[in-house]
Amino acid sequence: MVINPGWFFKLSTVITLVGGTMFLMWLGEQITSRGVGNGISLIIFAGIVANLPGTVVQTLELSRTGALPTIWVVGLLLIAIVVIAAIVFFERAQRRLLIQYPKRQVGNKMFQGDTSHLPLKLNTSGVIPVIFGSSLLLLPATIASFAAQGDAPQWLQVTSALLGRGQPLYLILFAVFIVFFAFFYTSIVFNPTDTADNLKRSGGFIPGIRPGERTAQHIDYVLTRITVVGAVYLMVVALIPETIHSQLNVSQFIGGTSLLILVTVTLDTVTQIQSHLIAQQYEGLVKRSRLGGKRK
Repeated sequence: MVINPGWFFKLSTVITLVGGTMFLMWLGEQITSRGVGNGISLIIFAGIVANLPGTVVQTLELSRTGALPTIWVVGLLLIAIVVIAAIVFFERAQRRLLIQYPKRQVGNKMFQGDTSHLPLKLNTSGVIPVIFGSSLLLLPATIASFAAQGDAPQWLQVTSALLGRGQPLYLILFAVFIVFFAFFYTSIVFNPTDTADNLKRSGGFIPGIRPGERTAQHIDYVLTRITVVGAVYLMVVALIPETIHSQLNVSQFIGGTSLLILVTVTLDTVTQIQSHLIAQQYEGLVKRSRLGGKRK
């Protein structure tokens, strides 16, 4: 499109791309602070939804021309439904640790011991491992493909071919990155030591586990075990579209990352909306009860 791109074109292109990215980041933060849901996730969600009609039309066109048999179209639809159901199940799955609080005396009143639970999500990291893994794999594959277009050495052409989407090496590295980032991000967002200290300060304890360091070790042990299941779930869901795309040459919306982002963002947004509604109802009940007390 540009015959002789000079330094002015290159500089303006870099400034435009960086400025547009910064504006999207700022817009996402504004949505998060002033609206409902995670702003960046909602922007990605909107981009995926905008491409949905084109994806459906492309798949139907392949079926109409005979490039994709009708039975495969029905199979892809069933796979998408199964993937959505699996994502909802695993994203809502929790491992609840029983927490007990002993009897306590406040003034002249004796309060009975209470029982609660500590919910540990099966997939604490969310969709972050899939996004990080695909981003890391995209960079070397893009560089290799650019270099392979010219007079590139043989080893670089071989690397570009091995890192192509759907290739065995690509799928293996993708799975390894997903498992690594699932554990890495979980260790960042959830600290068993801080959780154990908070339980100890509030008087809570896990039955049969000594408060303090033993509780932190037990929480870390349970969290590690469920993170293994969550990482395997992310790995299976993410590798489905890669295999389908390489075998059938259809859009990658049929499963994996796109469906994972759609379902996860929808569930989180609905949960936050419900929390806001419950908070507003509670505030309304408090105001009405105060007004009723004033009338009396």
